[in-house]
Amino acid sequence: MGSFSIWHWLIVLLVVVLIFGTKKLKNLGSDLGGAVKGFKDGMKSGTEDPGATTTTTTAVPPQQVGTTHKATDPNTVDVEARTKS
Repeated sequence: MGSFSIWHWLIVLLVVVLIFGTKKLKNLGSDLGGAVKGFKDGMKSGTEDPGATTTTTTAVPPQQVGTTHKATDPNTVDVEARTKS
């Protein structure tokens, strides 16, 4: 019950070719290859910043604005909602 021999894999391959046919398998292989290539290109472009310069700059987060008045209920959270642009 260990690993399969080469004959087992050849029989499985033969059955798959008989069921699906070579044309469908060729299309499936090219689609899978295109998807892998697109994924790799996406990963490369995701790590590169096209607008970045050679010098690194650190972004300063915006300062928080405190409120001067206290809420009457201690469980109330005062927030400011903004819309995404």
